[in-house]
Amino acid sequence: MNDQIFETVITTVDSAGVGHVAPMGVRYRSTPDGRPGVVLMPFKPSTTLANIVATGCAVLNLVTDTRVFAACVTGRRDAQVLALLPAQRVAGLRLGLALRHVELQLVECRDDDQRPRLHLAAVHEAEHAPFIGLNRAQAAVIEGAVLVSRLQLLPADKIRREMAYLQIAIDKTAGAAEHEAWRWLREAVAERLPVDPDSETLRNTP
Repeated sequence: MNDQIFETVITTVDSAGVGHVAPMGVRYRSTPDGRPGVVLMPFKPSTTLANIVATGCAVLNLVTDTRVFAACVTGRRDAQVLALLPAQRVAGLRLGLALRHVELQLVECRDDDQRPRLHLAAVHEAEHAPFIGLNRAQAAVIEGAVLVSRLQLLPADKIRREMAYLQIAIDKTAGAAEHEAWRWLREAVAERLPVDPDSETLRNTP
């Protein structure tokens, strides 16, 4: 069986109540006492890890507006799509545009030199808007956001090739939100990668 990882957005707060938003893959796992829960494996060091250890809680947000992912990886921390609202059962915050959110409490933390394993139990959840489906452009934006988060790790040619392929889905199926998110990602790639005079990949498209 595949170890399925689902792309979500985790919101946390520090000990002063300042919010932090981070795209993060989660594994859905029941807690040792049988409660629904999730496993997070944030890299060390990270704000998400420090906040969860400090407060013992987090909020899992399910979204289809992929501008959230693009805003986070391109440093647009003041983007309206990242606006936060108070959680209901934990001392945390949730995304205002989340279709659904799940409030979590830390049950167990297994330390590791690189990626501690955090097991959190669901203590409250709520739906805020209907899920109407996904399109290819949304998937392309998420893949593009992963590439942008790894600009310092992957070869420039690989990033350009994959962005060019993902552009196909954007051109065919994107709506206004996806076009905006994709523009943010393309700008980040153009700013951070060395210029390739022979490549047309990163030129602006309508």
